[in-house]
Amino acid sequence: MTKWKIEPSFKYDLCCFMNILTADPYYKEHYPNELNPYENKMPPEVQNAVTSLHKKLKLDNEIIISAWLCLYFSAIDGEELGDLIDAVKDPAELKTNFMKTPYYDEESWGIFISVKDELLQIFQYLKDNGFKEYWTENIKPKIVKRIEAEKQGLDKYDVIAQNEMLLGFKLPSDTITVYMLYYNRPHGIKITGMRFLTSIAWPFKITIRTSAHEMMHPPYDYKNDAELRGVIESFSKDEFVMDKVNNHNKSLGYNTLDGLFEEDCVQSLDQMINENLGVSNDARKRWQESDEGIHVLAIALYQIMKEENYNSRGEVFRDFIIRIYKEGRFTPGKIKEYYDKFYK
Repeated sequence: MTKWKIEPSFKYDLCCFMNILTADPYYKEHYPNELNPYENKMPPEVQNAVTSLHKKLKLDNEIIISAWLCLYFSAIDGEELGDLIDAVKDPAELKTNFMKTPYYDEESWGIFISVKDELLQIFQYLKDNGFKEYWTENIKPKIVKRIEAEKQGLDKYDVIAQNEMLLGFKLPSDTITVYMLYYNRPHGIKITGMRFLTSIAWPFKITIRTSAHEMMHPPYDYKNDAELRGVIESFSKDEFVMDKVNNHNKSLGYNTLDGLFEEDCVQSLDQMINENLGVSNDARKRWQESDEGIHVLAIALYQIMKEENYNSRGEVFRDFIIRIYKEGRFTPGKIKEYYDKFYK
């Protein structure tokens, strides 16, 4: 059975608080009445660092700041602002640890190094101006209260068994660690290891759905699988798919073909798991309303899975993608047909 750990985390809530600190309009929609204790109080050099961080990450590189920082800093154990400051000043250990994960690439690491000065300026300001104390007094009690309620009933959901059945391979652990946060909306966030971040604002079923989803990232080895990369890259010729990649709110993420492809693979799988566990939303309603309707590859994959009673043959998910591509069932030019059939 799946073992569950659920706990608060100052470090990850801090990383997510960056969305509030930058006054990004997208996050103001999700936190319309949220107090920013530093609004109009930061000295010019710190405000400049915040503005520069937002520009370099979100505006220039279409990065979700909170999710990206959480992922990087999940490669070190420390929880305090001092630990993050030390890791940014001397990132050797962080880089060594992060390189052992599927998420490392040189371009992204270069971006991390490019915002070192901004992060140091911001983290030191928050350390000197009591953000840990503010969070401990005002935020942590809400999280602890929610965790006590959330723990009830988790044990009956064997998410990992479902993940392994549909992926076709064993996961590295039988334990899922859930960090319950305050500032991460609207993003459920996967970090390194068998861990993810969820929100105190979301109902119990969303914790189960998010765990089913996040434990499957990544569902294949994109960097080292040339055949699979070729399949994914071929969808750049599908105008319907590329319209979704290129023409949506970039704050949602999924701003590259390979990013959307991976997400949609996992969404098709998690919809099957959610149905098996009795916690699903209606698939048509879900993909019609979610993320501006961009998950059209998930809609195609889900229909193929249902047609063939996936995964009754115990197939590795990567092999399933290659097979249905070679069979001509999941290829560029066919995704619009699946979409139209789904919403007929």
